[in-house]
Amino acid sequence: MIDIGLSKMALIGAVALIVIGPEKLPRVARTVGTLLGKAQRYVADVKSEVNRSMELDELRKMKDSVENAARDVEQSIQTSASEFEKDWAQSTSFETESHDTASAVLPAYKHPGKNWRLKKGATPQWYKARNGVRTKALSGAARVARYRPKKFH
Repeated sequence: MIDIGLSKMALIGAVALIVIGPEKLPRVARTVGTLLGKAQRYVADVKSEVNRSMELDELRKMKDSVENAARDVEQSIQTSASEFEKDWAQSTSFETESHDTASAVLPAYKHPGKNWRLKKGATPQWYKARNGVRTKALSGAARVARYRPKKFH
C-alpha cells in the first residue's frame, strides 16, 4: 500500500505532536488508525471480489468446454449407434431370409421350480445337528417338555 519507513514515521509523529498538541494526539491517532483499518478492509474486499469474478469466468470457460466435450461424445455415440442399428438390421434381414420360419418359433416357458420363500443357509444340516443349533422354532409348551428334568426310577 504505502511504503513508509521507521524514520519517516518518527518525523510524522514529531510534526503531529507539535501541530496537534499532546492532549489531542491520542484521539487523532485512534481516528487515523480506524481510517487505515477501513481502507485496508476495503482494499481486501475489492481484491476478493476481483478474484471471485476471475474464478467465475474460469469456471464458465471450464463449463463451456465440458459441455462441448459432452455434446461431441453424445454425437459420436449417436452416430455409432445408428451405424450399428443399420448393420444389425442388414445382418438380421440377411439371416431371416436364409432361415426357415420354423426355427423362429420361440420355446415354451418353463417354470424354474424355485421357492423364494424357503430359506436356504450355507451351513450343512449335519453340522447343525451335531452342535445343537436350533433349526425349527419351538412353542412354549414344547420347550417346557423338552427341558423338563427327567425322573429317575
